[in-house]
Amino acid sequence: MPIHYPNGRRFHETNTKKRSPAPKKISYSNRGMTLEEDLNETNRYYLEHGLAVIHKKPTPVQIVSVDYPKRSAAVIKEAYFKQASTTDFNGVYQGKYIDFEAKETKNKTSFPLSNFHDHQVVHMQKVIEQNGISFVILRFTQTEEIYLLDSRFLISYYQNMDTTRKSIRKSDIEKNGHLIKMGFHPRVDYLKIVDSVYFSN
Repeated sequence: MPIHYPNGRRFHETNTKKRSPAPKKISYSNRGMTLEEDLNETNRYYLEHGLAVIHKKPTPVQIVSVDYPKRSAAVIKEAYFKQASTTDFNGVYQGKYIDFEAKETKNKTSFPLSNFHDHQVVHMQKVIEQNGISFVILRFTQTEEIYLLDSRFLISYYQNMDTTRKSIRKSDIEKNGHLIKMGFHPRVDYLKIVDSVYFSN
């Protein structure tokens, strides 16, 4: 079934069954894992231990063509990924609504603001206006460093992007954000940072 991105480009899923590599040993830092995979694993840990209910939002898909080979079965023949209207993750923690976006970069000294979209920034602002907790989790893949940055800081940079920098300096993220130490269970324990930043008073 062909699936297309909003710009019409066809989506090609990597076929991992063609190769049969030896099983990889899981390292303490989980190098090679994407940030999304690490966060999904972390959120499963939180859910299983009754700490929080936070999930990855599914990407909406627009179905274009459906084949009905039998009355009891339908086969999607063509579909397009819709552009998500909000952020990646949301849920509830200690009675508060949590909403955040997760991004990665190979840059060593800054985080490009082009990784974010207007509709995501608008959504973060609306969450803040409703007294929800909104932040971004940023990973520098070259150094395996992960930071939690309050959305207010990101919004300020994003709104001034045309007149100032088009990226956030890593030094500014280190100053205004909070380093999340990688672990094993959970992998990215961001709730420790949430506790100290949003529930310390």
